[in-house]
Amino acid sequence: GLPGTGLFYTSTFPSKKQTKRGKRNSSDHPPTVRPEDRLTLGFFKRLITPGDEEALVDGMRELALGNEDKAFEHLKQAVHLADGAYLAGFLAFKRGMLKEAEQYLAAAYKNYRRLGTHFSKYGISATMSLPITDLSACNAQAGEVSAHVGPDVRGILLALVEIYQRQKRWKDAIECLNRLLRLEPDDIVVKLSLAELFMEIRPDDPNACRRVVRLAEGVKNESEIHAALLLYKAKALRKLHLNEAARDVLTKALRRKKNRSNELLHALRYERALVYEDLGQHKRVRSELEKLYAEVPDYEDVAERLGL
Repeated sequence: GLPGTGLFYTSTFPSKKQTKRGKRNSSDHPPTVRPEDRLTLGFFKRLITPGDEEALVDGMRELALGNEDKAFEHLKQAVHLADGAYLAGFLAFKRGMLKEAEQYLAAAYKNYRRLGTHFSKYGISATMSLPITDLSACNAQAGEVSAHVGPDVRGILLALVEIYQRQKRWKDAIECLNRLLRLEPDDIVVKLSLAELFMEIRPDDPNACRRVVRLAEGVKNESEIHAALLLYKAKALRKLHLNEAARDVLTKALRRKKNRSNELLHALRYERALVYEDLGQHKRVRSELEKLYAEVPDYEDVAERLGL
């Protein structure tokens, strides 16, 4: 996890088809609670449950048991409660129901002071897995990095950012991320999301590239999320024709391979090959490409560049 933030994260790298924006599936995790301990009918017989909580309780029980379809039907009846709207929003998002997801999450955001109230009451940890960057913006086969978010303003705004991106509502997404950055200036997940967005929609805009470099200022290679941000920093530096600086960033990022997915390491190596090409260091370009080809022969245009 990230010290002092309470954030913990994971990385997933689905198939090539899944990594294309607009076709990805978020891998929402059910609440980490043992159904037999907290969400059994026997448990609820010992409680006096207010009527307006019944749909939320039923939804949480089904979600904890892995019955997402049944959970969603119950939770849609509980969106008047902040926690119900939060869960319904993420389940709608997972189903690609973007309009409904936005509606539910907006309702949860409006009632943010009540977020977590019912989760606490029933002893539930409602953490959801959210894809926060698709590395195919840098490389079509690079994969995806996800963050686990909780029922709070930060988690809701990050989810709304993903919804806006899938709808190509770039202005709304950037506004949302800037709001988050003002709330938490050192949030590495928010910085990564902004960097991805700028490099996706304005990769050749010098101002956008300079913003990405500033977002990554002082970032060390501490985790996979940090390494992904360094990848975008290097890409931005290359676009600004600062190739030696880009090379140095990539070399540092590639020094750590523990707890880094192969897909991310491949993306970093491919980007370094492009930097070497711009620097005119053809032997190093071929060396990088040969190493990539040996590991993943069908990666990008590596075979073509090698003349195979």
